[in-house]
Amino acid sequence: MPPIDLRSDTVTKPTPAMRRAMADAEVGDDVFGDDPTVHRLEERAAELLGKEAGLFVASGAMGNIVAQLGHLQRGMETIAGGETHIVIDEAAGHAVIVGTSIRMLPDLPDGTLDLALVDGAFRDANDVHQPITGLVTIENTHAHSGGQPLTPDYTAAIATIAHGHGVPLHVDGARLWNAVVALGVRPTDLSGPADSVSFCLSKGLACPIGSLVVGSRDFIWRARRGRKLVGGGWRQAGILAAAGLVALGDGPDGMIERLAEDHANARRLADALAELDGIVSPGFAAQPAPGRLDPERVRTNFVLFRVERDRAAFLAALERRGVLMVDYPHGQIRAATHYGITSDDIDETIVAVRTALEETAGAPGRPADPHRLATAAPA
Repeated sequence: MPPIDLRSDTVTKPTPAMRRAMADAEVGDDVFGDDPTVHRLEERAAELLGKEAGLFVASGAMGNIVAQLGHLQRGMETIAGGETHIVIDEAAGHAVIVGTSIRMLPDLPDGTLDLALVDGAFRDANDVHQPITGLVTIENTHAHSGGQPLTPDYTAAIATIAHGHGVPLHVDGARLWNAVVALGVRPTDLSGPADSVSFCLSKGLACPIGSLVVGSRDFIWRARRGRKLVGGGWRQAGILAAAGLVALGDGPDGMIERLAEDHANARRLADALAELDGIVSPGFAAQPAPGRLDPERVRTNFVLFRVERDRAAFLAALERRGVLMVDYPHGQIRAATHYGITSDDIDETIVAVRTALEETAGAPGRPADPHRLATAAPA
């Protein structure tokens, strides 16, 4: 039997409807602007998020890179959370490719940044010693806080600060649709205040590849040039775009509303883990308070926790029982629910965790160092 793979929602397989759409897709050379299926996908993404135009790119990291290229000039600075994907999970692309720095602020347990700190982080453009602040970014959902969804009110508040300083706001919405579903809001409630938004097709929406960036037509033109610069020009990409159109569709084959199933499975898993001896708070932004795991923190499809065991031994014991989870920063473990994970799989996972805890009871783990900065995390 294949394993119950909870390492990431990136391990999803395309749905049967996606495979059919991909096989029948009308295609053309997208670098020449000739792929009608890519055009439809970009238009659909822009429509859903209330923006003028969209751009289909290969990955979430590429989406963030081309957004930065569209907003920033070399030598500028971005304000961002210190444990966001742009900062620690994109191979310093902001520095290597975009040629910019990042002013990192502490991430709060609800995934937000302190608004007063954001307002105070803008540089003095009249001081030749300082870089010029050119962008503010937020991440929704916020991975290192346990997948917390950021609210429309917060998004609007941080946009007001950015715009008050004459600076755009970019939302790294790799899992934006999880936030939309968890909060029960309209997509435009989360995208409207922002100048640009990126989101992934290949995570909870279960497409094989791709992300979208949306914004104004002028911004998307600059981002398209950025995509070419980083080698992201597509040819007959309609084969891939077709899956995205299925995922973003309104019919029974659409993948947005079903994200609620992933959230319910994650919460049920967290409820069970919280009752097990040896499972404890993940600490840090994911759950600052020590003690047992708090399942109330699980609002989307991430379950973060620590074990009072050797982490590697515990994960190996789980794998022997056909369940895959992944190590995460700060000594944590992550389980991510997604399309293809059923209620029965959650039941089997709970049994496997209980058995793995018993097997590794004699292997005490090393406490997480509260002073150690987060390292890169799986997508």
